[in-house]
Amino acid sequence: MNGEVASSHATLGQALYWRQIYSEVLGMEEKVLKRIRQLMTKQSDEARREVELTNVPVVVAQAERFRQRLGYWETRVHELNGAAPPQGRRRVPAPPRAAPRSSRPHQTFLTESISRRSS
Repeated sequence: MNGEVASSHATLGQALYWRQIYSEVLGMEEKVLKRIRQLMTKQSDEARREVELTNVPVVVAQAERFRQRLGYWETRVHELNGAAPPQGRRRVPAPPRAAPRSSRPHQTFLTESISRRSS
């Protein structure tokens, strides 16, 4: 992200800042995915398939990238605080395992992503 500092030079304040930025951006991406899912329920099968093949993969990929960066900055905050990152309780969920192929290849991922966020 523009202005993001190198990890080796990050202060605690910078790590906290970037953790907040990635939290906000990831939250927005997850809301976009949720809204896409809501809109897809009202579409024809053909339109829904097109959205699943074009729009959904782009938003899912971006959300995953932001999720990874958020996890990185959370780990960095713990390191700069002199503590190991918590092992049992991760704030950022791990990406879901690959879903079996179906006629709706991204629907399972989308549903799981939104379900995890809602719970």
